[in-house]
Amino acid sequence: MTEKELYFAAESAMAKAYAPYSGYFVGAALLCKNGKIYTGCNVENASYPAGCCAERTAVFSAVADGERDFVSIMIVGGKNGEIEDYAMPCGICRQVLSEFCGADFKIFVGISENDIKEYTLGELLPFSFDKSRLGE
Repeated sequence: MTEKELYFAAESAMAKAYAPYSGYFVGAALLCKNGKIYTGCNVENASYPAGCCAERTAVFSAVADGERDFVSIMIVGGKNGEIEDYAMPCGICRQVLSEFCGADFKIFVGISENDIKEYTLGELLPFSFDKSRLGE
């Protein structure tokens, strides 16, 4: 799976976003170790905290399907569905990713299939709260 293929999967997911309040559409494509891709889009709600980000939608779909081994995620987004800047994952999404992924997990953000930046989860969430902090 290439970064460009992930980009197009995320872009396709973004088109399905439900964002009547912010107008900010986001799509995510989560790549599993077995090569399967799970996509997600943001879904807003009039009660703002009840909405869900694209990244978490993709992770939750994968987990609901029995997947736990993730390689990378591509995230795209923009106002009114126009991708003009890098759509970085929010803190909650970074924390959710840390539940299933290590510090070396790759997070891609793109403006186009030829303009993609790569980060690791460790770079974006250097001091995650994980199960090791809960004791035994």
